[in-house]
Amino acid sequence: MSDLCTLTFADLAGRLGFSCAETGGLVEFRNPATLENWTLLALEVTIVLGSVLALIYAIARLRRHGDPTNLVLWVGATAYLFVIEPPLYFPAAFGIDEHVDTMFAHNLFTVEFLWDRLPLYIIAIYPLMATLAFEVVRMLGIFRRYGVLLGAACVGFVHHAFYEIFDHIGPQLRWWEWSLDNPINQPFFDAVPLPSVVVFAALWPMSLALCVQYFVGRHVDAGTKFTGLQLVWRTVVIGLLASVGTFVLPLPATIFGMGSDTVRGFLYAAELLVLSVVAAVLIYRQWAALRAGTTEAYGYRNRFVQGYALVYLVVMALLWATALPDFFGAVDGVTDNGDPIGNLWYTIACFVVALAAVAATFTVPRGSSGGDGRALPAIEPSVANTT
Repeated sequence: MSDLCTLTFADLAGRLGFSCAETGGLVEFRNPATLENWTLLALEVTIVLGSVLALIYAIARLRRHGDPTNLVLWVGATAYLFVIEPPLYFPAAFGIDEHVDTMFAHNLFTVEFLWDRLPLYIIAIYPLMATLAFEVVRMLGIFRRYGVLLGAACVGFVHHAFYEIFDHIGPQLRWWEWSLDNPINQPFFDAVPLPSVVVFAALWPMSLALCVQYFVGRHVDAGTKFTGLQLVWRTVVIGLLASVGTFVLPLPATIFGMGSDTVRGFLYAAELLVLSVVAAVLIYRQWAALRAGTTEAYGYRNRFVQGYALVYLVVMALLWATALPDFFGAVDGVTDNGDPIGNLWYTIACFVVALAAVAATFTVPRGSSGGDGRALPAIEPSVANTT
């Protein structure tokens, strides 16, 4: 057994239907017709296309309006991925195998990297999800009214809603397989580790948004123009500090819940509950104030995010619809095919929150200015016409 194919990964791969002998090298391409099922390709196309369009939009926003926030967010999210993910795939190579075992394994998608540990869509999903959540909050003017920290908390809340729709269906459709015995994954919330529900769905995007808004976004709103070198070092710092924030924010659960899965689970859930209540109240208050005209509209509308957020939700709804027959036929949380199911009611709640957040951006006045009184024109043309 080579160092690249640990016993845990071999077991997870076997449960997904492939073996270590099938894994490629640094880059691997596969015929889409040979994938486990059609939903893998549907997911891959949706996420990769959205991420590419988000990058095009970010570049266009910088070129047309001198606003680098979206580009820094996109690159910072990608940098964060390459800091966090590789050690999870190859703990021995990073010298942490005595403390961290393989947590999960992805199925084989059309485009893979790092000996089939890292699908292209995973690289794409970080900046896409971050862009959707950040821009929804930004369009509502929450950063300007409530500041960097509370605005970042709202980003974490919105991101959580979008992400958990995907997180709770993945194991059933064999997009990935979790290591059930790994202590880091404990406790589970149906088919999903609670740490994933809290840390990767809510706290890391909060950390990223806080860093992006602190180092770039608030300065752009104040009229600051950055040089290329200034943006480079700020983006690097954002990627690194966002990783640190992912370690710091869940500390109450990781420290005080160290000896008990039950205590750790309670603290994770409590932290998510507090974040959700605070964010939901702030988003509603801002939306209501904008509708009533008691606070100034931000004057910025991201048509791409409004449209693609709906595309993502429609695709996820269709994928969930195709999975429901097996879901309802599951016994003790496992389908006839041996796949674990997520929590449907929680997913429905996330759909409601995500749809409500996007709808809020359509139903508030556009205003005429940004935080410094400068005109912030809406991006009306489609992304395809912004280069």
